[in-house]
Amino acid sequence: MNYNKAFKTERGRDEVLKYYDMLLEELTIPFEKVNINTRHGNTFLITAGDISSQPMVLLHGSSMNSSMWISDIMKYSQRYRVYAIDMPGEPGRSDERQYPFTTSDLDEWLYDVFNELSINKAVVIGASLGAWLATKFAMRYPEKVDKLVLLCPAGIGTQNKKFIFTALFHMLFGEKGIRRLFKKINGDVDIPEIILNYQRVITQNFNSRREPIPIFSDDDIRHLTMPVFLFVGVKDIILNSIETVDRLKKLIPEARINVFPDRGHSIINVNDTILEQIK
Repeated sequence: MNYNKAFKTERGRDEVLKYYDMLLEELTIPFEKVNINTRHGNTFLITAGDISSQPMVLLHGSSMNSSMWISDIMKYSQRYRVYAIDMPGEPGRSDERQYPFTTSDLDEWLYDVFNELSINKAVVIGASLGAWLATKFAMRYPEKVDKLVLLCPAGIGTQNKKFIFTALFHMLFGEKGIRRLFKKINGDVDIPEIILNYQRVITQNFNSRREPIPIFSDDDIRHLTMPVFLFVGVKDIILNSIETVDRLKKLIPEARINVFPDRGHSIINVNDTILEQIK
């Protein structure tokens, strides 16, 4: 089967990964870069924290890689053995093939990652697409997930169908348009220049996925038996956050719900809150 690839060109890939390496220099704690093999190719991850501590797995959002977790890794690794994993088909260092969301490829890939790392059970934190995969994985392999933390998850509330047109419109205006777009995604809050520049580099060189992310059925969501923690922003222009909240409240009444009225699709700097809630 022929798959789309993450990067438009080898040169573009090198530019994205060069920036990735530069961002990793911000990690001021001991950490390791690890490559492992799975049935779906090479997987790259960053790991930090005491090897004897409880495992925590971090899954980034689409059009991103594990560099988004740098500040979180420094905080979480004080209590957990953290594994920030580059998902296949995204602009990171894992296999470039973009597996369809309608297959079991990605949850099988994550199962292989757990086995290769000898992780029996972990706290799993996912953002956006990573939260969708974390949820899908927890449904299929509940014995592997101790606690499930979802940041602006796809797959529970519907996607904003107008977002793709909003994004295309802003991109017509070049760098200024991209800046405005990412500010909107961030809930009308300015993004640090270094992150904004990296988003621009990724946008220029990554084959963005336009495949709709499947919505989980009510029965599937009810099968989440582990503790679930939800974090959403009311100003999310990509996903319907209020629908996500209402649906999760109805299907998993015991879920811990966190709603931020002034935030968008990017939920950052909540690691202290997460640590307090999952302890």
